[in-house]
This record gives sequence, C-alpha cells and structure tokens, in this order.
Amino acid sequence: MSVLVRDDGIRIVGGPQNIERAGEIFDSLSELSRRGNLVTDQNVDYAIALALDGGKSSSLVEIDSDCICHTINGKPIKPKTLGQKAYVDAIRRDMIVFGIGPAGTGKTYLAMAMAIAAFKNEEVGRIILTRPAIEAGEKLGFLPGDLQSKVDPYLRPLYDALYQIMGPDSFSKNMEKGLIEVAPLAYMRGRTLDNAYIILDEAQNTSPAQMKMFLTRIGFGSKVIVTGDRTQKDLPPGEPSGLDVAIRVLSKVEGISFCTLTSLDVVRHPLVQKIVNAYEEYEESRMRHGGESRSRNSSAGANAKRPNAGKTGTRQG
Repeated sequence: MSVLVRDDGIRIVGGPQNIERAGEIFDSLSELSRRGNLVTDQNVDYAIALALDGGKSSSLVEIDSDCICHTINGKPIKPKTLGQKAYVDAIRRDMIVFGIGPAGTGKTYLAMAMAIAAFKNEEVGRIILTRPAIEAGEKLGFLPGDLQSKVDPYLRPLYDALYQIMGPDSFSKNMEKGLIEVAPLAYMRGRTLDNAYIILDEAQNTSPAQMKMFLTRIGFGSKVIVTGDRTQKDLPPGEPSGLDVAIRVLSKVEGISFCTLTSLDVVRHPLVQKIVNAYEEYEESRMRHGGESRSRNSSAGANAKRPNAGKTGTRQG
C-alpha cells in the first residue's frame, strides 16, 4: 500500500482492506485535529496499532471525549489509549483499583487527575498520597534537614503531578489545611482513612505486610488507587513484593479491579515504548534460558548423586 499526498488531499493506493483501514486512521486523526488536539507521533502509532490489531481506530475519537480535568495552564487531561480509558472507567466504578504497567503508561498521573477532580467536586474531603520510601538501587545516605526534607526526595514525583494539575499556590494552601497529605507509607499505620482519595504509588516496592496494612486502613467514603510496575522492584533480593501477593490474593474479590497497562499504553516519547519492549524481550529471554539452565543443572545433579545408576555387578567377599 502507498499513500500519495496531493495539494487537495490524500490518495491511498492498495488492496481494499488496507485502503479501508488507512481511511479510518486518517478520519480519526483528522477528527482529533478538528477537536483542537495536537496530533503527535504517539497518536499516529497508536491508531495504526489499533487498526492492525483488528480494533477500530475510531476508538481514538471516543477516548478523546472523556476529559477528566484541566491542568493549571488549561490543558485537558484525558485518557489516550483504550487501556487508559478502561483504567479511568474502573476508578470511577470500583472502590479499589490496581493500576499495573510499565513506565510512561500514565498510571500515577491519571490517578492524580481523578483524585483532584473528585476533590474539587467535593466527592471526597481530602487527598492522601503515599509511597514506600525505598531507594531505587542506590544509597542516598543521610539526608539533611527535618523529617519532611528527608522524605521529600522519595515523594517528589507526586509533588510534580500536583503542581502541574493544581498549581503550587492551591497545593500549598490545601496542604497547610491538611486537605492534601503526601507521606511515606509507614505513616499510614494505625490510621483509619475516611472520606478520602488515597493513592499508593510504587506499590511493587511494598512488602506483603505493608500492603495488607495499607489496604486495611480504608474507611467509609474512600476510594483507593494502587499503582505499580512489577518489572521495577527495588526490594532486597528474595523478598516478595506486596503487589505480587495482592494480585494473587485479591484477584477474585468483588469491588476490586486490576487494570494491566502495556507498552501500547505508553504516552511518553515514542522511544520509551521501544525501551519498554526491549526490556520485556530481554527479561523473557533471560527467564527462558534460566529455566533451561536450571533444568540441565538439576538433571546433572541427579545423575551425580547416582554414580552407579543403571550398572550391575557382583561383590567378592
């Protein structure tokens, strides 16, 4: 198939099915542009991926109609993929939602946008943001300042999203009033959290005990979003992740949703999607080869323990 750009339009040459798919893609992207959106490489790539996957690229227009809220600069915050749309719908529907996926899929940002929208609409009385204070593979040492200064580096990504959506002034005022709280996960112990929007970020770095502690803090009128990337754990070797355990234990509990986002839902620079895919392929290859190696080693070990297996002989006295 080929696409020819003319002064007065676009001409598509190819088989009937390919022409129909390409026409749908161009129609969807044109509608996005007419609605005031800047059509990016990510939009084009995702529209093509939808068409090739048997989906309808027209879904892009349906997704675009769902505006959660606006940033301080007036930019609308919307889901950009079918995975993100399903995630947002689950947050609206269920009391507890787990958003699981790689970096760049909007797990935390969309959760923050939903929390702020609910707060502004007075659906909840406060927002509580938390994450485990675990160093990402490096030792930060003793940090200077008071307790808040010490934990701020771990919580900086949450602050960044709040500043962008609410603005620093509004955030500071609500923070002073105690209506917005950003704290390490350890601060949640012993509390009951009523009438609040609660977000637990980087949940892959919780222990099973921490995850259980957090989920049992939930009170009446509250909504909880747990986000995490199972491929980026910073726990000590051999220590189980609270997120992995929660997925196994709670998968059939009514009122709890698990939304899995993939590399197709990455909305950062297109290169991020390629990086995510490359690491996924590397991990899968490593697991395959590791399994084969362990199997060979166990077979060799079993034979080594039975040096005379399969041999017969007589004993002379």
